[in-house]
Amino acid sequence: MSVDVDCAPGTSWPRRRWRPRPSLDWSLRMCLAVVWPVTGLLYDLHLRHAERIPASGGVLLVANHVSVLDPLACAMLVYDAGRVPRFLAKAAVFQGLAGTILRAAGQIPVHRGTSAAQSSMGAAEDALAAGEVVIIYPEGSVTRDPAWWPMEPRSGAARLALTTDAVVVPLAQWGPQRVHDYHEKKLHLRLRTRADYLVGEPVELDDLRARVRAGAPISADLLRETTDRLMGQVRTQLGEVRGQTPPLAVHPRPGRTAGDLPGAAGAA
Repeated sequence: MSVDVDCAPGTSWPRRRWRPRPSLDWSLRMCLAVVWPVTGLLYDLHLRHAERIPASGGVLLVANHVSVLDPLACAMLVYDAGRVPRFLAKAAVFQGLAGTILRAAGQIPVHRGTSAAQSSMGAAEDALAAGEVVIIYPEGSVTRDPAWWPMEPRSGAARLALTTDAVVVPLAQWGPQRVHDYHEKKLHLRLRTRADYLVGEPVELDDLRARVRAGAPISADLLRETTDRLMGQVRTQLGEVRGQTPPLAVHPRPGRTAGDLPGAAGAA
């Protein structure tokens, strides 16, 4: 097995039923029929510590965002961990037949910049309370950092972490940007491109949640502190995957982009 010089070695993707896979309804089976073969063709997936994704209960999976194709591998990671993934995705994706299937599969549309934006956060809270796995990219869109480090995040993930009892699991991913380069708007259809995934230990949030339960408002400062804790762990893990030290400076988030999620201070 070859190892990229900018990636730490990882174990091969577990293509065995190391956990019982969940039963799927018709919509999820249709999604799997597309995602599984496409992911297998595009990526040579390497995964470490999938066992850190709890086998049951609400899980908020917090990941860095390096490509529009990130959800493919993330979906397979969660499915191989015996769980059903639920993504927050822009409402424009939920059109026609594809939209019907995605809604039936429990995916969550995000109505950006509208009065309905808050409903997506409510749907995510409901999913976590029901014991499901919700995947969120705190950056809101693919990172604009030229070196692909996480850019300045929005606070939607922090809000969900503070208002639910879900286990918050950080995920670092590296490699999908080699297939679709968002910065250059280029698709490189190379088969079996290496992609590395490192699942971290759950983020410790008891102290911050205790403050909220004690009546502290979910202020901009508290959201920032929570967001820094979440993304600090993701950045550290990404540095481990890449074999590099993350830079201290964080690239700024663009003002309002098509990929943004709600949840920043002052946003829905």
